[in-house]
Amino acid sequence: MQATTRTVSRPGAGERIIAVINRDPRAAPHGTRNDAVLAAVLFTGAACLALLTEGRRPDAVGWVLLLAAHAPLVGRRHRPLLTLCLVAAPIAAFHALDYNHSAPVPATMVALYSIATTGTVRRTLVIGSLVIGVGLTMNALTNPEGVIELLRITGWVVAVLFCGIDVRFYRQYVASIVERAERAERTREEEARRRVAEERLRVARDLHDLLAHSITLIGVQTSVAAHVLTADPERLDRAAVAKALDDIAETCRSARGELRTTLEVLRAQDAAAVPDARGPLPGLRGLPDLARSARLAGAHVDLSVDAGDVPPAVGAAVYRITQEALTNVVRHAGPRPSVRVEVRAGPGALRLSVTDDGTGPDPSGTPGFGLVGMRERARSVGGTLDAGPREDTDGFEVTAVLPTPATSLTTTTTITAERTG
Repeated sequence: MQATTRTVSRPGAGERIIAVINRDPRAAPHGTRNDAVLAAVLFTGAACLALLTEGRRPDAVGWVLLLAAHAPLVGRRHRPLLTLCLVAAPIAAFHALDYNHSAPVPATMVALYSIATTGTVRRTLVIGSLVIGVGLTMNALTNPEGVIELLRITGWVVAVLFCGIDVRFYRQYVASIVERAERAERTREEEARRRVAEERLRVARDLHDLLAHSITLIGVQTSVAAHVLTADPERLDRAAVAKALDDIAETCRSARGELRTTLEVLRAQDAAAVPDARGPLPGLRGLPDLARSARLAGAHVDLSVDAGDVPPAVGAAVYRITQEALTNVVRHAGPRPSVRVEVRAGPGALRLSVTDDGTGPDPSGTPGFGLVGMRERARSVGGTLDAGPREDTDGFEVTAVLPTPATSLTTTTTITAERTG
């Protein structure tokens, strides 16, 4: 049996260097430790320059000044300006005592680079001008004839400063790209959460409309069956009892089928495997079934539909609003109410009206979500809904105006009128 080994690819040296350049130095891990190592390496290089190049070798004071110039580099990431001041002071004394002038140059350049990469451009240019001015002054006092040395010092300072500014701009550019990517990812996640919330709200509305309608009808039909059984036991009307029980069974079957269709969206795990998990939306063709269900509950229903093809979302809204309105009539309008349902297609809009002559809901009763759900249904397709007691007579009225595309008015208009009772 051979042992399997898994190799993990590690980034190369070039990738690590690019990552260090892209990263904000103040947020880098182990920054202080790395700066301490850098200060030690720079001090070692400065000692080699002081001993191996031309110029006066440092004595004990010179070595102390050289060490004091490199020690502040440990805090260059978080206090770059203070670091530059602490580095410049011993270096100025080092040059003033005419020690080897090349030895402290690397430490000065690192301090200037830290200023350029962490500060603003204006501050960098001001500090660079001051450093160049001080350097030229010190060189003029210690080596008045060294014109080439003056140009070399100025060129190094300018090059380091502009290199630091360029790195700073590059880091800002990379940070802006990362921020935009993170913002886009957050936007996608928020959009996904919003769609999930909207879908849950849609399912909750469908379940509310379905269950409220079906349970109300079942309750009314059960009361009818109970009344028939207890009204006159000696002259029991078995046909009426059987019919009431058949109506209950039919309502249960219809509710079960629609409930299955509504819950398919929650069972679907793969959208590709279930292209249309929600199934066909209810529409205007289902209004006669709603009228028949209300008739089974004892209401007199007058249904009139004068509309052609409408968008599925608008048809579903009309169906659900009518379903909830009829449920409220059966529940609150009193015994054997008369209901009129009218659907009319107009210029760019579909108008729905559900009126009854009942007593209306009890103001002292517990408020539900029926009217709120109907208004949300209308609002979901860009329409409006008004509901309230009728002004001229007893009863309740629900009116909705739902916008439809102009093309739907050019289709063949169908008129369906049904009087049930």
